[in-house]
Amino acid sequence: MIPLAEPVMAGNEWRYIKDCLDTGWVSSAGSFVNRFEDGVARYLGVAHAVAVVNGTAALHLALIIAGVKKDDIVLVPTLTFVAPVNVARYVGASPIFFDCDPGTLCLDVNQIAQFLNSECEKRGSGMTYYKKTGQRVGAVIPVNALGHPTDMDALTEVCRQYKVCVIEDATESLGSEYKGKKAGVLGDIGCLSFNGNKIITTGGGGMIVTNNEEWAKRVRHLSTQAKKDPLRYDHDEIGYNYRLTNIQAAFGVAQLEKLDEYAARKREIANRYRELFDGFAGKLKVLQEASWAKSNYWLSTIQVAADMKEPLLAYLIAQGIQARPIWNLIHTLPMYKESMVYGGDALCARAAWESCLNIPCSVNITNEQLEAVSAAVKSYFT
Repeated sequence: MIPLAEPVMAGNEWRYIKDCLDTGWVSSAGSFVNRFEDGVARYLGVAHAVAVVNGTAALHLALIIAGVKKDDIVLVPTLTFVAPVNVARYVGASPIFFDCDPGTLCLDVNQIAQFLNSECEKRGSGMTYYKKTGQRVGAVIPVNALGHPTDMDALTEVCRQYKVCVIEDATESLGSEYKGKKAGVLGDIGCLSFNGNKIITTGGGGMIVTNNEEWAKRVRHLSTQAKKDPLRYDHDEIGYNYRLTNIQAAFGVAQLEKLDEYAARKREIANRYRELFDGFAGKLKVLQEASWAKSNYWLSTIQVAADMKEPLLAYLIAQGIQARPIWNLIHTLPMYKESMVYGGDALCARAAWESCLNIPCSVNITNEQLEAVSAAVKSYFT
């Protein structure tokens, strides 16, 4: 089997984790947690980074510190992994789903602007409310789909006008850039993930990044069970056990040392696929970055005719190639079927769901394996 996206341990992982074991610092305290947070903050050029147990926890805490509450609205893409939508429900908010941009597969920013301009109103508090239901619009969560940044300038401009917090879901896009700026620091709050299939991993793990010092302090407080005193069990609000362990952070420090190398390799892989599939334009399309973006190509994605996707997927798996479909549209899942889809159809997202397949792109994939994947895809069409 040629795996889709497996973790690579090619640096100091063993040495740093052994240090944790030798010193006994294996839980949620230890020097590697600070080193990991400081390293990510330096890499992104952001003031504060707080490590947590996973990307979903980061998104959950981001909504809390943004002040999103029960019965608020959160604006989300329907073409995404389910986590950024689930966290809206964690805080009692309601999602409204939006279509994707057909080129990047990221949130359709023009639809967001249209919704805010035509369907919402600002009130005396300065906050924005959906006129139809009277609910406050608390936040928008743009997801950098498959590693490609969202068009954040246009999004942040309209959201600032309406005082809607922008929580950048950069869980797939560490190492990507938008107009020369690092993904993750383009909104009010950024959320990262270090799941096993991400460009760098801690096995699990996530992080919140922000330039707002008060927000960073509150994230740290909430993620440690809202404990006020290091000695006594004094808690001042509902908190969460969302801390990252020192062992995971040690893993992350080693992985972070390799991030630029891994991101460059991911881009090489995407470019090689484009070369290998040259001449197959009538059969498939390799997803590419926009002119204003530099994608980390977390996953390499091809688009085929809708009636070819499932047969091709089954064929590749039978050939020992771990291809995967893109996510089901979230508004079609049973727990969200009653939620609103702005515009009523999400046609571009549906077209992407019908046509997109992710193909093997591990950092350590060999050129021979890339050629084997492309040969298998071509053989299906010939």
